[in-house]
Amino acid sequence: MPFSRWLRVNSEHYLLRDSQAGLSRAHGLPAPPAEPRGPSQFFWSRVFVPVYRLVPWSLTKRVMHLIPGSHRKTWTPQPRRHDPAI
Repeated sequence: MPFSRWLRVNSEHYLLRDSQAGLSRAHGLPAPPAEPRGPSQFFWSRVFVPVYRLVPWSLTKRVMHLIPGSHRKTWTPQPRRHDPAI
């Protein structure tokens, strides 16, 4: 798995877990996601997620465009039509 894919998969996973925990706390629901176990889960949950939440969107967007991945794919423009619309 390329680094950019690995980074995206892990960041999405832990950001989603954090969002789920926040929603469960906000609505008084039990069983938020389990606490992190091990150094990898600790890093993603206790370091990456809080830092990601503090970084302004403009900087996050610039960094995402520097890292190769699916967010850099562009759509093929539609061919220009020359016939009447009606």
